[in-house]
Amino acid sequence: MVRLPEPQQDGAVSLEAALAQRRSVRSYKDKTLSLAQVARLLWAAQGQTHPSGFRTAPSAGATYPLELYVAAGDVEGLEPGVYRYRPKDHTLILLRAGDVRRAVARASFGQDWAADAAALFIIAADFKRTTGRYGDRGEGYVFMEAGCASQNIALEAVALGLGSVIVGAFDDAGVKAAAGLPEKERPLLYMPVGVPD
Repeated sequence: MVRLPEPQQDGAVSLEAALAQRRSVRSYKDKTLSLAQVARLLWAAQGQTHPSGFRTAPSAGATYPLELYVAAGDVEGLEPGVYRYRPKDHTLILLRAGDVRRAVARASFGQDWAADAAALFIIAADFKRTTGRYGDRGEGYVFMEAGCASQNIALEAVALGLGSVIVGAFDDAGVKAAAGLPEKERPLLYMPVGVPD
């Protein structure tokens, strides 16, 4: 288990400035991310904000179907590998050792540039958590939640002086196999994050 640094919640960049500066970035410098930066990005997407379990991104009926992973390749203090984020205690659990960025990019229909980012943030979902309560309508709620979480990552990346982009064009089975995701989870998107080139 990796204990993450507590996320700073009073950054110097205003929400309005982050919104104005957010752009899709597909070219990254060969620079390392700090563990503190990764912690802030994870917290922005799915961090727990209340003792009852509420998180930074809204969730229909607080069913929390999303699972968040970081495929670390060049992160200070993290061995290369895929880590599951645990919002309750703001920690990471190693899921798969080794750098999988190139394998994930290969499953993304020619988007090889994605492997140049220091880390890939993968958002997957266990749909049954939400569809069990809301039926088929719950599928849409899961996608809405993924959109909220990914926008939070994009805005936090701007606040940290980093670049990101949402990648949705990929072979589900290929990304799932590369990252070693559990059978019951479906990858919805991933976000390369790094220092913009």
